[in-house]
Amino acid sequence: MSAAGVRVQPGAYLDSLLLMSATVAMEQSAGVDWAGAVMATPRGLEELAGGGFTGDQLSTASANDLVLAVRADDEEALEAALEAGWRAAFAEREQATGHGADQAPASIAEAVRTNPDLSVAVVSVPGEYAALEAHHALTAGLHVLLFSDGVPLAQEIELKERASELGRLVMGPGAGTAVLSGTGLGFANVFSPRRAAGVGTVGVVAAAGTGAQEVSALLDRWGVGVSQVIGVGGRDLSEEVDGRMARLAVRTLDEDPATDAVLVVSKPPSPKAAARVLAQCRSTPAVAVFLGLSDLECPRDVQLVRTLEQGALAAGRLVGMAEPRLSAGVREAVADRAARLDPGRRTIRGLFSGGTLCYEAQLILEGLVGPVYSNEPLRKQHGLPAPEDAHVLLDLGAEEYTRGVPHPMIEPSGRLELLREVADDPHVAVVLLDVVLGHCSHADPAGELAPVCAELMSDGGPQVVAYVLGTESDPQVYSRQRAILEEAGCFVPETNARAAYAAGALALRQPELADAGT
Repeated sequence: MSAAGVRVQPGAYLDSLLLMSATVAMEQSAGVDWAGAVMATPRGLEELAGGGFTGDQLSTASANDLVLAVRADDEEALEAALEAGWRAAFAEREQATGHGADQAPASIAEAVRTNPDLSVAVVSVPGEYAALEAHHALTAGLHVLLFSDGVPLAQEIELKERASELGRLVMGPGAGTAVLSGTGLGFANVFSPRRAAGVGTVGVVAAAGTGAQEVSALLDRWGVGVSQVIGVGGRDLSEEVDGRMARLAVRTLDEDPATDAVLVVSKPPSPKAAARVLAQCRSTPAVAVFLGLSDLECPRDVQLVRTLEQGALAAGRLVGMAEPRLSAGVREAVADRAARLDPGRRTIRGLFSGGTLCYEAQLILEGLVGPVYSNEPLRKQHGLPAPEDAHVLLDLGAEEYTRGVPHPMIEPSGRLELLREVADDPHVAVVLLDVVLGHCSHADPAGELAPVCAELMSDGGPQVVAYVLGTESDPQVYSRQRAILEEAGCFVPETNARAAYAAGALALRQPELADAGT
């Protein structure tokens, strides 16, 4: 007999990452039909209502209360799932403090009093409360990684104006990744402490989460040191925010004796904001990747390049990197896979977990195959719904795909369902995927994706081009994840840009285009 129930913990705030982890733990428990871990904010209660939970137990819950909710096959499965969610929610906190959920510091100020060596606060509360918590952190003398989305633009500007006056960084809102003095925050990759002899270090400033991960992971794989990765939030270089945090971050790296070159990454910025940011590079050479912006007057010591790969290559050359060996035999590999495709398959379907990677792929493919449609389009006229048989790239990490469910970097099941749906479309020639490694990502994403990819490619089906973003030091191990996908028959280029070129070459049956990005 089916069972449904909730467990409420008053005053036990969890950030978004822990809520996702608890949700995944409950969903993966045997006999579970639906599960969710939320804070009892209006938005959280709305998500629970969507799952059928509106009972008396929730009527008195407040925004600071944690709610675990499960629908399962029976009472035993229900209790097991709730317990799994509870362990996932509080295991890390108990390990760090030696106590249970009730023993955590009650405020940022209390946390700083008990540990005066703290320097960064990670704020991941619902957007309507995030700015206030970030101000508390600034008052306590901390830098802020503002993981939360949904922060009003006016509040972001106010926060960043204050932080600039205090000389503190506000990384975000919506800042998914940072690596500060070797410590990864959010979705962060792990860099090797060793680098090639005679090669310097690059500091990264990014208004693009997976853009920051892509360039820093490439640099690490090519033997270049990465001093810092500072994510400033996707709106920072907009006309309104005017690069307030990017300017401070670039100025900080420019003055940092451990940083030999600066790499700035963003989706299309306001040209005025971009110019003001680059003007902060006064003594350190710099490279800028402003995806979709190719015409900008740069200071003398700043190079402007088109793709994330070109940005990493240019920054690496500035600090003495030896040229990496890339993409040998690509044309032949593309020709072989093109010969396997049924003649009617001509379109590209992208299923991305990284928004910036999806955006870069659109930029490249538009120049090869024409209009590309997306939920996060390059151009407004190329939004969804797309025309029949159009090229479509989806950012599955966007809010409409993650509302009430874990991010695809954490839990790939949603992407697996979409992959299976592609098998029923006789027009799709190529499926383009990213696989993002690092802290907070799934423990074995390639292992989850590979069997479905192999099934998809059988009997003249679409070919899978998969890019793995990661390092050898990541928990999932870059080379191991690549090998799993290659063994399944996927084509796995070394960069996201090259994966996009390969996808275009396959769809057009023009293998020579795969070399266009070299």
